[in-house]
Formats: sequence, structure tokens, C-alpha cells
Amino acid sequence: MQIKSHDINNSQIAEIISDEILIGNEQDGLDLMGNVYYQGFNTLILHKHNLTPDFFDLKNGMAGEILQKFSNYRMKLVIIGGFSEFNSKSLKDFIYESNQGNQVNFLNSVLEALEKLT
Repeated sequence: MQIKSHDINNSQIAEIISDEILIGNEQDGLDLMGNVYYQGFNTLILHKHNLTPDFFDLKNGMAGEILQKFSNYRMKLVIIGGFSEFNSKSLKDFIYESNQGNQVNFLNSVLEALEKLT
């Protein structure tokens, strides 16, 4: 795992670069968030392929639990990737609602994320 740093408007943003699944459960999410927080970052950009596919199955509650932790600790999270492959109406609604706020966003590219965070 590599952390690529982006500095925008005095905000330190960590982009995680890895080919592995880094978040497979709630504790993995907490560990990753703690790791980047203690390195001075207040925003995390994570690629979709770094999340277990179970994250995108809203029935199991994993996404809600993990995203609640980011919200509780006031760390912004942007998940990057194509989400059109998901057919679940509830997931599409969840992504839409998340994108209306500033705490958690689901976007298509790092460039789009950096523009949103400015």
C-alpha cells in the first residue's frame, strides 16, 4: 500500500494506491482511517477495488457501519470507481444521497474527487 499525498486549500488528502482489498470489514476501515489520520491527513481517497465486494451489498450493513465511522471521526471519504455496474436501486439511491453531502462521495475519478474537494 502506498499513500499519495494531495494538498488542496491547506487540506491534506491521502489517496491510497494498492491493488489489494484493504477494507474487508469494519475494523479494516478503522485501521486504515487511523493510519492516514495519524500521518496528518483529513481526507481519504480510496479506489473501489480496495473494498470488498460485500461493501456494496447494503443488506449486510457493512457500508453503513464503515461510513458511519468516517462520519463520527469527521474524516472525509471519496470512493473512486465506476458504479454503473451495480443494479441495486437501493445502492444507487445510497450513492446518490451520499453525493449530495460532503462527508462521503462516490465519484468516477481522482481528478473529479480533487475538484469536488476544492
